[in-house]
Amino acid sequence: MPTFTAFTKTKGRLPAEAISDVLETLIPEPTGVGVFEIEDGSGLWEVGAYFTEAPDVVGLALIAAANDAKDFVISELPDTDWVAKVRRDLAPVEAGRFYVYGSHDADTLPDDKIGLLIEAAMAFGTGHHGTTLGCLRAFDRLLSSGATFENVADIGCGTAVLAMAAAKVNDTPAYASDIDEVAVAVAQSNVDANDLAGRVICLEAAGFSHETLAAKAPFDLVFANILKGPLVALAPDVAAHTKDGGSVILSGILNPQAAQVIEVYTNNGFTLTHHEEILDWSTLTLTKTAAS
Repeated sequence: MPTFTAFTKTKGRLPAEAISDVLETLIPEPTGVGVFEIEDGSGLWEVGAYFTEAPDVVGLALIAAANDAKDFVISELPDTDWVAKVRRDLAPVEAGRFYVYGSHDADTLPDDKIGLLIEAAMAFGTGHHGTTLGCLRAFDRLLSSGATFENVADIGCGTAVLAMAAAKVNDTPAYASDIDEVAVAVAQSNVDANDLAGRVICLEAAGFSHETLAAKAPFDLVFANILKGPLVALAPDVAAHTKDGGSVILSGILNPQAAQVIEVYTNNGFTLTHHEEILDWSTLTLTKTAAS
């Protein structure tokens, strides 16, 4: 069955959400609608809709015009088994001592690597993206330097691959939280598939706003692989929930955005210890300065 997509851009969140609401009234109806901030400092938001029938071109044009948005770009996607394609395209990834793979590649796990199983159907956060790969490399560097971490939080965890990496090298549980209930369900599925039930605790929470995270703080390692905007907003909370001398690994940051994130976290009591760029993305490793 072919799939059709329709994407537009507009200035600001409220117009984007208004377009999203109107799209739901179209005939044929979209099977899904998404609203995304474009993290390039432009202030633009993107609205996308997916259809299993050819969309109403005139209706889309009227929606765009009525909301001062750009014309919709409409595309027809071929009938593709996307999970099979992902399995073909996503080869295992090595990140220091860690090896991220799908079940179809289970026989390739080297004896000297720590395996992290992420299914192709749950591909966000597999380690192929520069942000997740950067976080795993940063964690591996810290471990190689002799650092140990007994109390770890993975904020905005997605697949929970980072929390699972921590649980694989520690005897104590790691805590994985996400604001999205679907992401939390995906995280729990991955935790179970890796035989880490009880060693990675999955929580639905915005940032640190969960009683379990509050009770377990301060953490000696915090992962936050999100986006620049939420990372900047979270800086005071990250500082409040990280112990003095603890480490923070941040990603989801485009390279031109890194300086701003570094400045904000420096102002909140952190010192930058490593900055890695992988293609367009930066990963920052910081240490919380002990209070004098």
